[in-house]
Amino acid sequence: MNPFSNNPSRRSILKSAGAGFGYLALAGLMGQQRALANPLIPKLPHFKPRAKRIIFIFMEGAMSGIDTFDYKPAVQNNDGKTGPGGGRVTASKFAFKQYGETGSWFSELMPNIATHADKFCWLRGLHTDTPAHPQAVVQLHTGSANAALTRPSMGAWLLYGLGTDNQDLPGYITINPSPNFGGTVNYGSAFLPAHFQGTRITDAGFLANLKASSEASLQRKQLDLVQSMNRDLAASPGAPDPVDGIIASYELGFRMQDKVPALLDISKEPQHVRDAYGVKDGPAGAFARQCLMARRLSEAGVRFVEICQPGWDHHNNLHKGLIERCGNVDQPTSALLADLEQRGLLEDTLVLFGSEFGRQPTAQGPDGRDHNITGYSMFLAGAGVKAGYTHGGTDEFGIKAVEGQMHTNDLHATLLALMGLDHEALTYPYGGRDFRLTDVAGKVATEIFA
Repeated sequence: MNPFSNNPSRRSILKSAGAGFGYLALAGLMGQQRALANPLIPKLPHFKPRAKRIIFIFMEGAMSGIDTFDYKPAVQNNDGKTGPGGGRVTASKFAFKQYGETGSWFSELMPNIATHADKFCWLRGLHTDTPAHPQAVVQLHTGSANAALTRPSMGAWLLYGLGTDNQDLPGYITINPSPNFGGTVNYGSAFLPAHFQGTRITDAGFLANLKASSEASLQRKQLDLVQSMNRDLAASPGAPDPVDGIIASYELGFRMQDKVPALLDISKEPQHVRDAYGVKDGPAGAFARQCLMARRLSEAGVRFVEICQPGWDHHNNLHKGLIERCGNVDQPTSALLADLEQRGLLEDTLVLFGSEFGRQPTAQGPDGRDHNITGYSMFLAGAGVKAGYTHGGTDEFGIKAVEGQMHTNDLHATLLALMGLDHEALTYPYGGRDFRLTDVAGKVATEIFA
């Protein structure tokens, strides 16, 4: 029963999008002038998009695919033996079975997510550059693990390229971002203008400094005075770059006071919807609240929403830890997918689920697995991607990607292409060169396009 029943190259990308090369020219001079006046207005993409928005479900700390959705018979059959790369192969203690017409394997840890097996587009040949969490998490979010130069986050690049559909809300929201492994860098705008950075909220719907301090008309007069001084400063020689971002953020903040509190109040959702997500009080219900808020924000027109579940760094306490973590995320993630589909939102919303890297099939200590950066999986669902499709794969032990390899840069290039953006053309001048999310790399996996 459905609980929601009531409710390649630039040229090849353009060719696959079926849009031709004249799409961007439709913006016209008037659109360019409006974009200069308000950088967050909706902008035409480089070519016809396959998705309008993204929800990124981030499992921070590197969840073990070997124990969740990367079933490897060779690992199960060689328990205790020496693996091909050394170390003792450790079989998963969790039972696996196949789901859906695709026969996708899931462990007993994810029975609810498994019911959506035929919706998923698996990326099974992922790899990244560094086994250190801070660098890998930052690279997943910004495209670069180089701590010497902070880069704009993926969500900031999307806002810069596309603007936002709802001018009363931030276009990029991150819910419960972890302070670990890069912190604010993971949702920052770096050298992009400040109005493209992510807005941080909590799963309780708290947004700092949002409550009005005075009656609306008086506050508007006060803001007009402050903004006139800000604009004078912005027009003066040598004005700091962040001033324009501050002006825009003040105006957005004023508009948000009227819209956001009601939007983030999930208590207004019907009880059957909250039950489907598993919403409850306290820390145990935090991820469920995030998922429900992500649906509400996406439905309201937010371009990019990220939700985070930390605590997957299981060098020890692997089995009890996985039971707890999967228990936190399985039902809410499944409910989010079902809710998006029931509301018709999955048709233009792209959902990405995964970690900064994976885990080894060999043991680390009595009950743990070490990091694996050479072969791991994520899944996509929704707008623009083939449902029930697998791209790439690892060797029989799940150690290394051997087909359909996708580096983090390739993942970013593909996500941008699904949103109608050419990763080679989405650039910003800084420090004497043009920067982009994918730096000087990135290949679009057009094979996964629906």
